[in-house]
Amino acid sequence: MKYAKTITVALAVLWLSMSALPAYALDAGVENLRQTGKAFAAVARKVSPAVVLIQVKGKVTGPGTVPFSFPFGDDFFRRFFGDEFPGFPQPHQEQPRGERQVIGQGSGFVFKTVKGLLSDKTYILTNNHVVANADKIRVQFNDGREFDAKITGRDPRSDVAVIEIKGGGFPSLPFADSSQLEVGEWVVAIGNPFGLSHTLTAGVVSAKGRTSLGINDYEDFIQTDAAINPGNSGGPLVNINSEVVGINTAIFSRSGGYMGIGFAIPSNLAKNIAEQLIEHGEVTRGYLGIVIQNLTAELAGSFDVKPGKGILVAQVSEDSPAQKAGLRPGDVIVEYRGKPVTDVGDFRNRVALTAPGSKVELIVLRDNKEKTLQVTIGKLSEDKLAGTSPARSAGEIGLTVQTLTPQLAEQFDAKPGEGVVVTAVEPGSIAARAGIEVGSIILQVNRRPVKNAAEFQRAVKASASDRRILMLIRKGDMQRYVALGW
Repeated sequence: MKYAKTITVALAVLWLSMSALPAYALDAGVENLRQTGKAFAAVARKVSPAVVLIQVKGKVTGPGTVPFSFPFGDDFFRRFFGDEFPGFPQPHQEQPRGERQVIGQGSGFVFKTVKGLLSDKTYILTNNHVVANADKIRVQFNDGREFDAKITGRDPRSDVAVIEIKGGGFPSLPFADSSQLEVGEWVVAIGNPFGLSHTLTAGVVSAKGRTSLGINDYEDFIQTDAAINPGNSGGPLVNINSEVVGINTAIFSRSGGYMGIGFAIPSNLAKNIAEQLIEHGEVTRGYLGIVIQNLTAELAGSFDVKPGKGILVAQVSEDSPAQKAGLRPGDVIVEYRGKPVTDVGDFRNRVALTAPGSKVELIVLRDNKEKTLQVTIGKLSEDKLAGTSPARSAGEIGLTVQTLTPQLAEQFDAKPGEGVVVTAVEPGSIAARAGIEVGSIILQVNRRPVKNAAEFQRAVKASASDRRILMLIRKGDMQRYVALGW
């Protein structure tokens, strides 16, 4: 009887304990959410004072008087939002030509202050497309203070710009090492979407190393699902330690607004470019002198290489650092400066960020054997830039094209900057069935001229929803239109 009473009491205590578990778990969950909210609030308090609203006025020449203009131009927005974005003139509407005023706004953040003999200077990092056409720039801080700003330097190829204001004592944001960022980490975007000053959104890192998107010449984007909208451009993407991991730059959208895919320039790349702009007013990039392309499964099989290992050298420019080092077409670059090479975009960035004159080690596969080459990196100039552009693939139609370098233009009796040359046609593809051949020059896509491979790729992507595309092609002395549908 004594044992029975003991067991009954124990069961009663156990039942009471278990009945209390759901309430305890609920309280713990609420507390976790409360702490998460406080963490985001702490980030906002630390970061917002260094974030600015950038307002610009400028003038551009061309058609397109619209109810609301953007400092980076209508074409930039069409690349991401399509012609249905509110305020865009529709294709059938006749637009006046001539000079027109551009009024718009974006975001930026203070990252550096230096002391001068006459006055201090405060440097603000933003996107090039925010200030590219600006005649007048004004920045506004969260506390309401406003200042006139001027451009310190711009780099259109990476879409990074630095502007400066007089004075010091402004809060600034530190940079994190973006190479240490991991997919799944919390990130916070702060900026001025649609002019709504100092808006905070939170999300995670969705992917890293996004290249070949056709947005910039040099790409290594962080992809995030933190809400980014027009006006966020140039604002910081920060981690939960309130450190900058990227500059919010672009979104993918079919509606003109947030769809869960945003892109940010990683802080390591942005910081390198910004420091060069401050010190020299321009960016100096390393140069190898090769045309490269990713190894598709078919190409990897042809060169007896594992897919995803290395990139393929398609062309070597005469008298270039690559030629002097012994690099040849058909070589597969598998390692650069001691680190594996797997992607064209990443490799181009690494070469570009290597100081000219540096001696570096390349490991290539040639005839299925590893070979080590010593290369002295050259300096990239404008006349060499076209030759470093990678081949661009339009997988939907089965084409790979290349920007017309001076050498290619001479070979195909064309002019640099007027069209792209077809370097590969996938057997059985839409392009192949339409009779498009290697060596053809694509002059126009949907009746608009294409000047380089990036423009061609963007034009094809813009046709993805219609699944139809019209191209003007020349082969030899013959020129014709080709309509493709898929």
